[in-house]
Amino acid sequence: MKPPHIWIVSPASAEANNGNWQSAKRWARFLRTRYRVTVAQQWPAARHQHDADSEDHVGDDARGAIDSDADAVHATDARRPQPARRTAPLNAHDAPDLLIALHARRSAASLAAYHAAYPQRPTVLLLTGTDLYRDIRDDASAQAALQQAAALVLLQADGIAELPAGRRAKASVIYQSAATLRAPAAPSTARRYADVCMIGHLREEKDPLTFMRAASLVTAPHARLLHIGGALDAALGAAALATQTATPRYRWLGALSHAATRQRLKRCRLMALTSHMEGGANVIIEAVTSGVPVLASDIGGNRGMLGADYAGYFAPGDAAALARLIDRALTDAAFIALLHRQCAARAPLFAPAAEQAALLQLVDNLLHR
Repeated sequence: MKPPHIWIVSPASAEANNGNWQSAKRWARFLRTRYRVTVAQQWPAARHQHDADSEDHVGDDARGAIDSDADAVHATDARRPQPARRTAPLNAHDAPDLLIALHARRSAASLAAYHAAYPQRPTVLLLTGTDLYRDIRDDASAQAALQQAAALVLLQADGIAELPAGRRAKASVIYQSAATLRAPAAPSTARRYADVCMIGHLREEKDPLTFMRAASLVTAPHARLLHIGGALDAALGAAALATQTATPRYRWLGALSHAATRQRLKRCRLMALTSHMEGGANVIIEAVTSGVPVLASDIGGNRGMLGADYAGYFAPGDAAALARLIDRALTDAAFIALLHRQCAARAPLFAPAAEQAALLQLVDNLLHR
């Protein structure tokens, strides 16, 4: 007897290589310990969808599905198309027993189609930052997805308060996770630069301009501000190039592979997160599990990850405040030690075993209730 089949809808593909894709990829890996899993950009799958890298599990499950075990790394263009591959057509025996949708608005059509086809089968909706802090307030499709899903998953506890009161009972919090990386052999103090990185594709919600402006205000010796991420907004890409020319401290590295990004991150002294909205930033987890303190915009999604009393917050959009925090962290030993302690205290929340256990418990309960 085949194990139940779970379908994960991830509007972000492997080529995007963003936080939502990393969530889909990781959840698929966790779920495959018990279930058959398909990852695709919609349900039912488009006749031709771009595959990531691997053949594993795809042909048995769906036409044009994406296999989430692939490493999904493209360093030049985060949206570069890959060769389409035709796989076995979906049939009644392969119909998913449970559907997981990432992103309420962008996955609303898939969730509605699955609910119409299989109204008695369970669905899970993973809410992103744009869902929680924007779309569910005024977007009809996001609101419909919120109603249709049997269970809601949030990536940090602050988001519960953003849900309509009548939807909170079916919501649970599952913190994302990342493997712990050992600190580099050479101490960071022996390096030529004191690197501060920002990780995320250049788009409005991430507010990369605040990081760029901070670069011209930082005064700490040897400080260097590195931005990793592709330009999803051409104007922001142009701004990054202009800042790099005008401000020697600032370097835009473009899109890197996930593995290369983590290696670069663990060698940094700090990571900055300037977003206007976040559902539960995976880069916070990767920084914490790499022993790198975070300086974060003071928004609900970041507070839900780092705690209300975290010392490394700055007002959203306040480049001068971010620059002051960078200077303080790089020159004040007591302050950087405090940030290290506070991040280390949060690290157990972000253990892979904890995320996998919570996810499997949720799915098991939905399939066997």
